[in-house]
Amino acid sequence: MPVHGVGLQLNPTILAMLDEVDPLLYGFSELLCDQFAAPLDCGYVIDPATRPLIERLRASHPLVAHGNYGNEFGYDPLDQTPGVLRHIAITHDLKSPWYADHMFFGFQSSSYMWSSPLQFSRAEVERVAGRAAALQDRLKLPLLHENAFYYAPFPGSEIEEAEFIAGLVDRAQTYLLLDLHNVYSNSVNFADYDIWKYLRTIPLDRVIEIHLAGGEQIGDWYHDFHNHYVPEPVWEMLAYVLRHAPRLEAVTLEVQGPAHSAQSQPVGAHWGRMINNDLRRARELWDTVRGTPDGDGDAKLRAG
Repeated sequence: MPVHGVGLQLNPTILAMLDEVDPLLYGFSELLCDQFAAPLDCGYVIDPATRPLIERLRASHPLVAHGNYGNEFGYDPLDQTPGVLRHIAITHDLKSPWYADHMFFGFQSSSYMWSSPLQFSRAEVERVAGRAAALQDRLKLPLLHENAFYYAPFPGSEIEEAEFIAGLVDRAQTYLLLDLHNVYSNSVNFADYDIWKYLRTIPLDRVIEIHLAGGEQIGDWYHDFHNHYVPEPVWEMLAYVLRHAPRLEAVTLEVQGPAHSAQSQPVGAHWGRMINNDLRRARELWDTVRGTPDGDGDAKLRAG
């Protein structure tokens, strides 16, 4: 079964409320490699306790592999990272058509790396591109980089994030998972962060997957907590990218909330409706712009 169209990330929050989600609204499931990986000091790649869940999910939808803590772009030897030691094998076990991970700075103690962006510098473009190309060579599948949400640029950054991304995928010949909510969140928190300039700068022809989510304003900061409806500016960006990303195969909704951060509002009784609403809206936009399996989506716009 191909991965194409709109999907849902099945993290622990979603798995606990999966009965409330209409399975007909999404065509594939994105799984977190970190959730299924066995510890690095044992003889298993996949935690045996998670195998029944994988098989149950595989029976329902095609699966896509995603990593949060692959730590591929820090300074540890590449072959000692979870991305190589665990995530590559999990990706192939899931029969995922690609593997995506965050462009975070990480090392063996990954507790220090969440929302820690890479340094946006020309030197880092060269260093990270070398590691990314080597990782994709080991993977034997497309490697997708996910743009990060962050609270501060890494010290020493000298170019804009979008320019960094463009240079990285050009040198490494890798691909992108474009998280539109991360772009939106950074634009709310940083006055000089222009979402439309960002989308015009990154190579949209390298985008294979998109992430959608919602977040929460707490004090002076907007947080990428995946705990609200997808904001309107994110839908506007999605409509634009759907028209300008020829390799795009997948749009994935993320919902996590407290599993993402203890600061998040708790899971509410309305979350099932929220998830179904956002999945339905994403499906309708995909079908309108990209077309249904037996039709031309843009023809609907021209006819209207």
